[in-house]
Amino acid sequence: MAKPETTQRRPRADGQRNRARILEAALHLFVERGPDAPFTEIAKEAGVGVGTVYRHFPAREDLIEAAYRSELDAVCAGAVELLEQVPPRDALRTWMDRFVDYWATKIGLTEALEAVVAAGRDPFAQSRGQVDEAVGALLAATVEAGVTRPEIEPDDVVVALSGIAMVAPVLEDRDQVSRVLDLLYEGMGARP
Repeated sequence: MAKPETTQRRPRADGQRNRARILEAALHLFVERGPDAPFTEIAKEAGVGVGTVYRHFPAREDLIEAAYRSELDAVCAGAVELLEQVPPRDALRTWMDRFVDYWATKIGLTEALEAVVAAGRDPFAQSRGQVDEAVGALLAATVEAGVTRPEIEPDDVVVALSGIAMVAPVLEDRDQVSRVLDLLYEGMGARP
């Protein structure tokens, strides 16, 4: 006898809002206080009950990983959103700034992410591919617009951006970071 098909319900709108608020609060507190930020404080900052936090994220590692992935998803989705809003040239350069900001958050989550890795998980499993895909979309649009060279590989851009992002906190001068990003961007420019 065949098993009946089950359909998965879409989360309710209020549940989705609660989840988003929990992730935002958790990200803030994990960066500020480390992986041991109490769920009670996360719940308070998110404006939900602690039971709601546990319902969405039964284990601390679940919450840390979800907070990291939500930031990654946001920065990657931002590539497509920017391409819909501004010319490709501006989309790529704006996204480069957003990537540096994302990296700063990732660095702030280092201790929390180490706890996830120690639990036997790999929160970075698809990160590089996801970022490469976002950069690939931006490069395809800028190549089509005649702004960047077609031979540039998305992963090469990701490596260069990651290097800049890693030193950005040491520079403590956002203007200098911006100038270095401009140099990278101009180096990708189409040749006459």
